[in-house]
Amino acid sequence: MFDYTNKTVVITGGASGIGRSASLAFAKNGATVHIIELQAPGWAELKQEMIEAGHPAHIHYCDVSDHQKLLDVFQKIGKPDVLVNNAGISHIGRVTNTTEEDFDRLFNVNVKGVYNCMFAAIPMMQENGGGVVLNMCSIAAWVGLADRFAYSMTKGAVYAMTISAARDYLQDNIRVNCISPARVHTPFVDGFLARNYAGKEKEMFDKLAKSQPIGRMANPEEIANLMIYLCSDEASFITGTDYPIDGGFLTLNT
Repeated sequence: MFDYTNKTVVITGGASGIGRSASLAFAKNGATVHIIELQAPGWAELKQEMIEAGHPAHIHYCDVSDHQKLLDVFQKIGKPDVLVNNAGISHIGRVTNTTEEDFDRLFNVNVKGVYNCMFAAIPMMQENGGGVVLNMCSIAAWVGLADRFAYSMTKGAVYAMTISAARDYLQDNIRVNCISPARVHTPFVDGFLARNYAGKEKEMFDKLAKSQPIGRMANPEEIANLMIYLCSDEASFITGTDYPIDGGFLTLNT
């Protein structure tokens, strides 16, 4: 249904977690996928899976917070049809136990990284007659998640940047949206539980999963499916919107 043949898709953080599933999904739908990653230990396996899907992928090692290096990467890639700003990092802490260093680190990756990619990609999309930007937001932008001060700050900024850019480039045939997942079962979650709840991983996993009214975490493929739709021609009437994909977290929690 969703044909990405002859389209170039750039995905930041596209070699792990949600990004990995997105990279595979776009490739399976015909896209030429360019992944921007700081590090990608599972790249060889992902590359092989994408080749088997019929569309080889390309990886570019770059820190999304490095403005000039990112501009250089986009010059090598060429004009993108789709940009998925997926790269991001998390942090646990309140205002009073979030250090300045941690605050800056989250801002540089989660906020400046999104700005850097849009700064590089949007002029190319204008030259190309249009395009799609999809930013990774979070339910943390909308509710007060405990101990997620800096992370919530960055996702609130992502939402604001999304609707601002959507308005500014509407006449350029550039659509800009974001999605807000609740908890997604990725290797990050497993690593977090192993580090912080050794011996109680299953108990804590079940507790986190049941915090979604639907009774489980999302799997990365479900997030990727929404990405595929929102970046497709079939979604051509959608811009300036945040899509929660949260198992009812925002509306059904009491």
